[in-house]
Formats: sequence, structure tokens, C-alpha cells
Amino acid sequence: MKRRTRKLIGTIIILVFALAYLPFAMALAESRIVELPVWLQTVLYVPLGLAWIIPVMPLIRWMERPDSDENNA
Repeated sequence: MKRRTRKLIGTIIILVFALAYLPFAMALAESRIVELPVWLQTVLYVPLGLAWIIPVMPLIRWMERPDSDENNA
């Protein structure tokens, strides 16, 4: 599969994942985190905001993998 095709597929998957993760993160923040002290809210918002990166990184590595020599011929 060519890099261009992998990027298209990966971009669509990332968008779908974000559309599923963001409401979950917002609901969690609204239901639980707002009741906590401000300093603890800050500590919890950082990992909640960055948590989407962990499952997406392998996908990004796959998207950026170079084309094999067989596909370039």
C-alpha cells in the first residue's frame, strides 16, 4: 500500500477516533472533574487531554512508513 493511501485511511481513522474520544473526555470532565479543587482539575485535565495520543501513535507510525521498493517500481 502506498504512503498516500495509508495517510488517507489513517486520517479517517484518527477523525473517527477523535469523534468518539472527545465526547467521552468532555463527559468525564463535566461529571467528575469540575467538582474538584482547581489545582487538581489542572493536574487531571493534562493527561485527559493527552490520552488520545497513546492509541494514535502506532497509527501515525504506520501512516509515515516509507513505501516498499516493490510499490515504487
